[in-house]
Amino acid sequence: MESAANTPTARLETVQAKIAKTCKIARREVDEVTLVAVSKTHAAEKIEPLLEAGHRVFGENRVQEAQGKWPALKERFPDAQLHLIGSLQSNKAEDAARLFDCIHSLDRMSLVKALPKAFEKAGRQVPCFVQVDVGEEPQKGGCPIPELPALLDAAREREIPLAGLMCLPPADIEPAPFFALLDKLARDNGLDGLSMGMSGDYETAIMLGATHVRVGSALFGGRSP
Repeated sequence: MESAANTPTARLETVQAKIAKTCKIARREVDEVTLVAVSKTHAAEKIEPLLEAGHRVFGENRVQEAQGKWPALKERFPDAQLHLIGSLQSNKAEDAARLFDCIHSLDRMSLVKALPKAFEKAGRQVPCFVQVDVGEEPQKGGCPIPELPALLDAAREREIPLAGLMCLPPADIEPAPFFALLDKLARDNGLDGLSMGMSGDYETAIMLGATHVRVGSALFGGRSP
């Protein structure tokens, strides 16, 4: 039995309050920051309380997992927005274009080539964040920094709608320098959106310009197996 302070709704209110407080300190408007509730690995019954509380933006890591639970949820909550925050395989691009409202993991030329075809088949354009490998960790995915201008040029040539840049800083290292780097890369390349910050560091990310924070455990507790 959950205590009143540990219900999904209470956790949502806590995170929203922290976002509002951080925005005030940073002299930013609270509506400049989108809270992406990361519902990966969590079943529909754990997501529903947040939807019923009025939250509408959610993040999933895998196309197949999202296909299993979100069509039914979207029938009940048609204004819910779904963001793909995990790596996208080119052969899943069309499925992603049909289900997701934003993609945070455009990171290589094969996707730049696959996504326009996927958008055409799906009959909709989906905004994309370009994921940048700010920590030089190839295992995490992300475009290497020296290759970023060329990837952005190719995406613009193919008329992929660019929402901004996204990063996953290295674990167990102070994230602020990586967030500041992503902000500089975005400004240098004429982009405004910054998808950065998770449960442990979203307040730091907001102070450094995040427009989208991807928060999971602070809202849902530990991941389901």
